[in-house]
Order: sequence, then C-alpha cells, then structure tokens
Amino acid sequence: MIRFEHVTKRYADGTTAVDDLSFEVAEGELVTLVGPSGCGKTTTMKMVNRLIEPTEGGIFLDGDDISTIDPVQLRRRIGYVIQQVGLFPHKTVLENTATVPHLLGWKRGKGRERAAELLDLVGLDPSVYGDRYPEQLSGGQRQRVGVARALAADPPVLLMDEPFGAVDPVVRERLQNEFLKLQAQVRKTVLFVTHDIEEAVRLGDRIAVYGQGRIEQFDSPATVLGAPATPYVADFVGADRGLKRLSVTPIEESDLDQPPVVHLDDPLATATGRLRSEGARWAVVLDGRDNLHGWIPADATADASKAAGATADAKGAAKGTVREHARRMEAWLPLGAPLKQAFATMLQHDAGWIAVIDKESEGRFLGVLTPARLHEALRRSIDADAQDVPRAEIAVETVTSIATTT
Repeated sequence: MIRFEHVTKRYADGTTAVDDLSFEVAEGELVTLVGPSGCGKTTTMKMVNRLIEPTEGGIFLDGDDISTIDPVQLRRRIGYVIQQVGLFPHKTVLENTATVPHLLGWKRGKGRERAAELLDLVGLDPSVYGDRYPEQLSGGQRQRVGVARALAADPPVLLMDEPFGAVDPVVRERLQNEFLKLQAQVRKTVLFVTHDIEEAVRLGDRIAVYGQGRIEQFDSPATVLGAPATPYVADFVGADRGLKRLSVTPIEESDLDQPPVVHLDDPLATATGRLRSEGARWAVVLDGRDNLHGWIPADATADASKAAGATADAKGAAKGTVREHARRMEAWLPLGAPLKQAFATMLQHDAGWIAVIDKESEGRFLGVLTPARLHEALRRSIDADAQDVPRAEIAVETVTSIATTT
C-alpha cells in the first residue's frame, strides 16, 4: 500500500533528515516508526501526505506516485492524527468528526451519520458527546475524537504522529488497547510514529527502528527484541528486551502442562483418591463439556469432613461430589494471550499456575501454564525466530532435563 524507493530529504543547510530510505508497508499493516528525537521518523511520515516534499526518490500509495497527485486531494484520502489532536475549538465534537466528509462534498446528513458511527466506534456515545465542545472533554476523549475524525471518510491509510504521547500512562494504555481493538475491525494501513519502544512493540505488526535518518532494522516486534540487527538496535531496545518480548510472545498449546482433571459430578472420594494416588496436590475441575469451572485441592475430603463435623470415619469424609467442594478459578487466560499478561495474572492472584482455555469456545480447558513453562516458552520463542522454525519444534534444556541426564 505504501512504498518508499530510495527516498532522501535534504534541507538547504545541508542537514539530511532522511537518507536513502526504502521500505514497504502492506495493506492493512500497522508499522511503527520508533527512534530518538530528530532521527527522521516524523519527516518520513509527513512525506507520505506531502506536508514535506522529498529531495530524491519516490513514494507510492497503492501503486500511484504521490508526486503526481494534488496535495490537497491526497491529504483528504489519508487520515492524520497528531499528538495535539488539532480539533476546532468552535465546533462541536460531531462537527469536528464530520470535517473531512464535509470537505469532500458529502451531504450534511450523511456526514453527520458517519461521524456518529465513528464516535460510537471509539467509545464516545454521540448522544452524550456529540454536542459538546473540545474544551469540555478530557485529553483521552479528545484523542478519541481525533482518531474518529481521521477515519470519518474511510481512508485506506492512517498516519499517526505520537497520538497518545500527551496523556498520562493509565489513559495512554487504555487508548492503546482501544486502538488495537479498533484496528482489528477497520484494518487500515497505518504508519505510527513513537519514541517509546514499548508502545512500538505493543502496537506494531512490524517495527522500523531508526538511527540517524536511516532504518537500522525493519522487522517483527519479536525479532527486533529477540535478535537485534545491530549494536545500536540492541542498545535502543534496552537490556530488558527479554521482558519486553513477553508482551509479543503468545501462549501456545505446546507451552502447557496437563495436570489431573476431574469433573463436577465425580464422587468426591473418587476424585481425591485419584489425586492422592498420583501424588498431586490439586486438580482442575471441568463441567460436562470439558469447560473450565475451577479447581479442587487433594485434601478436599479432609476439608469436607471438618465442615461436616465428622470424625476420622473415611466414609463420612468421602461423601458428596466435586461440585460441592470445587473452588473458584480466578487465574485464567485464553490461548494466544501474551506471556506478559500471563505473568501479570500470576502475580495479581498470587498463583503458582494459570489455566488456559480455548478462546474460540465457551471455555474449553487446554492446560496450565506454570512459571517454569512460561520461561521455557520465552526461550523457545527466541530460538524459533533465530532458526526460522515453529516454536513447538524447539527443545530447551530445563532444570528438570538437566537433573534427568546427570
């Protein structure tokens, strides 16, 4: 969708902002441009909508050389979101959002209808916020209006210049989450400028890491973090890049352990007896369709006995079913969730493991992820990228395997 061919931007004083830049952005892809201030990333983005003209080379939009397109008409085909948002203070939120459709000659009713749809899509009820003015909104709400306005004419390309940089960290994370959900629905081709490597990693399908006027590495977030192409990239992404990689490494079925499982209607005595014979301290509890329900400890029989006021009579202690003694499962995630979220969930619930379910079903249980398996998953992910093979094919040496072979 966007193609740069040997593009250079050189100013009259001899400063080279961008030097011989060549790369492509596929249709529907979100590419983050990341690097320190003054490295050329914003210049790169502004050349796409001809706010800055290149000195050399060509830029193509869906196969068309943008130098042959009228700049005004070109900009009306490209959504543009900036850090300061740039809303018109004298216009309502609905009027601001309908700005580009109005400039394109849409009928007033159609433009306002489209604006209302987009406001609703970004989480702003048009019946509540449509008649408000920008000064009546929070910073995060103004950013949402900016995104809605950029999407109002349904442009194929969206340019975003540090759009979430002016809000506090909590709001910023919320806006990032909302934008990822929005992008999953609209699938625009996006160039997203940021100086924050964590934001670049979290949002980008691919990352362009800028040095001075050049791209040092253009790759997937996982590869940039796991295999930096140059010492500069390694230094830029930071010594904690392994932790950052947790956010872009999904949970896979090959990462999971298979603990004992019991079902809700199993007799309690049978379930706890099996756990004790296997030396297991707990089991996952499933319903009749193998969906996750909760968990039960191996000493549930003893707990039941105490609750009932029973003596050491084994028969009395074994009465009932698993259903009556199963405990609620708080620590769980769907397959494909990032390892960072898994780690955070373990810490939040002080859990030694989390259950993983099939996100395409009502909650079918797949297995559990432990801290040791989480670490193995991260190591396998790095090795798999280096060897260009599926993660499941990578074997890693663990404490268990070392003990077994010595």
